[in-house]
Amino acid sequence: MHVTVPSGTEEWPARSLLGRLSPPARRELLELGTEVRFDLDAVLLRQGMNDQHVLLLLSGCTKVSAIVENGETSLLAIRAVGDTVGEMAAMDGSAPRSATVTACGPLTARVVSDVALRELLARRPEVSMALTAVLADRLRWANRRRLDFRGYPAKVRLARVLVELSVSYGAPRADGVVIDVRLTQQELATLVGAAETTVHKVLRELRDEGLLETGYRATVIRNLPRLSRLADLADE
Repeated sequence: MHVTVPSGTEEWPARSLLGRLSPPARRELLELGTEVRFDLDAVLLRQGMNDQHVLLLLSGCTKVSAIVENGETSLLAIRAVGDTVGEMAAMDGSAPRSATVTACGPLTARVVSDVALRELLARRPEVSMALTAVLADRLRWANRRRLDFRGYPAKVRLARVLVELSVSYGAPRADGVVIDVRLTQQELATLVGAAETTVHKVLRELRDEGLLETGYRATVIRNLPRLSRLADLADE
C-alpha cells in the first residue's frame, strides 16, 4: 500500500488509532517517544521477548506473525500507518511478546515506552477509549476469521480477507485497488485457514475471473464490488 505520513491538514486512516483521535490528543500522542526508521524485513518486535515498548506507525506497514504449536509460522494480521504494534505488552507488562512484527517495506515509527503510554492513557481518557476501540476491532476481526473457517469455503474466505485488506489499507487507482503488501501464498493460506495448494488454486480462479491481479510486491483488486459480493460482504 502506498502510505506516507499525513501532514497536519490530512487525515490518518479513519479506523487507525491516530484516525480516531481529536487533533489535540493526536498531537500529544505523536510527541511521545523517539522516531525510528526500519528497512524492509526488519524485525520491529520479536515473539517471546520481554521488552514492553509500543511502536506507533507513521508510514509503511508491517506483518504480525507467530510461531504456533506445530512449529509453523502463521500470519495473524497486517498493521499500517496510524496503527500501533506492541501495545498489549506495554499495557499488560506481565507476559512475553505474543507475536513477531516485521516491516513489509521501509517505514517510520515512534518508539514509545510502556510508562509513557500508560501515563498518557491515564491523563487522556480519549486516547484510552480510542485504543480500547482499536483492540475491540482486532478481536472482532479475529473472531470473524474463526467463524469464517467454519461457515465459508476457502474461496469465499480468501475473498473476505482481500476485501477487508482493500477497504482498510488499499490505495485506489484507475485500474483498481492496490494492496501494496508482499504476502506469500503460504501467508495468505494461514490468514484464511486453508492449504497453500488451495490458495494457489483459488488465486488462479480469481485471476481468470478478472477479479484480481497478483504480482511480486502487490495485489490489485480489479473489481471490488464483484469481489465483495463473492465474499458475502456487499451490504457492508
